[in-house]
Amino acid sequence: MLEVDLLSVSYGKHVALDNVSLTVSPGEMVAILGANGAGKSSLLGAIGGRVTPAHGGITFEGADLLRLPDHARVEAGIALVPEGRGIFPGLTVAENLTLGANPRHARAGADAQRAEILALFPRLGERLGQVAGTMSGGEQQMVAIGRALMSAPKLLLLDEPSLGLAPIVVQEVFAALGRIRETGLTILIVEQNARATLALADRAYLLEAGRITGSGPAQELRTDPAVVRAFLGGAIPAEQ
Repeated sequence: MLEVDLLSVSYGKHVALDNVSLTVSPGEMVAILGANGAGKSSLLGAIGGRVTPAHGGITFEGADLLRLPDHARVEAGIALVPEGRGIFPGLTVAENLTLGANPRHARAGADAQRAEILALFPRLGERLGQVAGTMSGGEQQMVAIGRALMSAPKLLLLDEPSLGLAPIVVQEVFAALGRIRETGLTILIVEQNARATLALADRAYLLEAGRITGSGPAQELRTDPAVVRAFLGGAIPAEQ
């Protein structure tokens, strides 16, 4: 579904991504793991249209993604939940969700999609009339994910969905991501919470200083000594 080929991104003299290549197949959940500054957000930004690559290619369902403007990528079926959520803080929860259904292909099924989102995040159903900017960080993240899902995407891009959330809310968000994954939606997730992410993902790539330094099935990476030392706090997770 998605192919990134030798992608590089620079900000002035700083190279954020250096010849990064990866693939995502339909129905997969693929994780990008890396420390702060590794280039993870630049990678998602390039796919979502927020960042202009220096060189390289990105194809989505065989089409050259770099030739499409941002809004056309959404119409093509790509939804990005950016780091920091990016909701409309002055609008209500209901208004944020409605705006998510703006793509032409999403409009006819908007009511059904909204019902599914409110089942996924019952708290949003209780707060449809609340101004989104007055909600907690976890609730705002639910709005951001819900708004992205309202666009009926084929590919969901998630940039640090657990960032800044309390541990109990992180558990709630990852439980919701697990249910979203079960629907068969293709997901590419950037996340520092490697333990929770590898428990959900099919595959993962390791990104360090702008370069892919490793990849493999998530289950194998969870017990790889080098990955455990670098990303899992030095302890191999117990089987669940």
